[in-house]
Amino acid sequence: MKTNTTFKEEALSALKGNWGKGVLLMLIYFLLAGVFMGPVVYTSIAMQEQLLELGGRNDLNQMLSAMQDPDFLSLQTQANASSSGLTLLEILVLFPLSLGVLNAFRKLLTEGDNDLVPNAFHLGFKPYLHKVWGMLLMYILIVLWTLLFIIPGIIKTYSYAMTPYILHENPELSASEAIHRSRMMMKGHKFDLFWLQLSFIGWFFLCLLTTGIGFLWLQPYYYTAQAAFYEEVKSSYALEGGLD
Repeated sequence: MKTNTTFKEEALSALKGNWGKGVLLMLIYFLLAGVFMGPVVYTSIAMQEQLLELGGRNDLNQMLSAMQDPDFLSLQTQANASSSGLTLLEILVLFPLSLGVLNAFRKLLTEGDNDLVPNAFHLGFKPYLHKVWGMLLMYILIVLWTLLFIIPGIIKTYSYAMTPYILHENPELSASEAIHRSRMMMKGHKFDLFWLQLSFIGWFFLCLLTTGIGFLWLQPYYYTAQAAFYEEVKSSYALEGGLD
């Protein structure tokens, strides 16, 4: 298994001269995520402010009474409707786009293809339904495992982490088969991926100091390093006869 230093060096080499395109792709992705999640956050804040104005700050009875106020109930109805609609949009747009983003950086790493923004949309949305369903099934399984116990949920998150790459590279596999292959690939490598993520912790805190702007540079760096990790575990899996 290659070291984290090697994965990072490969990522930096691939990103050399391509940082601008990587930042642009992440900016587009973050803006789309903000468009979908912004109204839900805004409505939630408005509900909290309305609840406080109605006297639900300290006393439990006052809070319960305030929650029955018509104005608060109206806001709650809006929030529920907004959340449901935006969750559907998130599944239909952000799920495949996140797959496309990961594979765009993998394509940059393996082929030197630096058309990151077009590739993210092309790779994420073709074939569309197969990739949407694959990503949705992966998240459903992670949520179900997390609802049982937190630790198994975290473990499954790492087990299924290679699914977005497998869904793209192996369109002949069903969603469940792609998830199963990810699980097989990650046997003995879950801690390796955790260790790779942990190696970026310093950059993470530095990005927080920039009010989040630094993540536009950190994400391309991490995603490309993760793509290098995927190529490594895929090669190991193939050597073990897993791709026969």
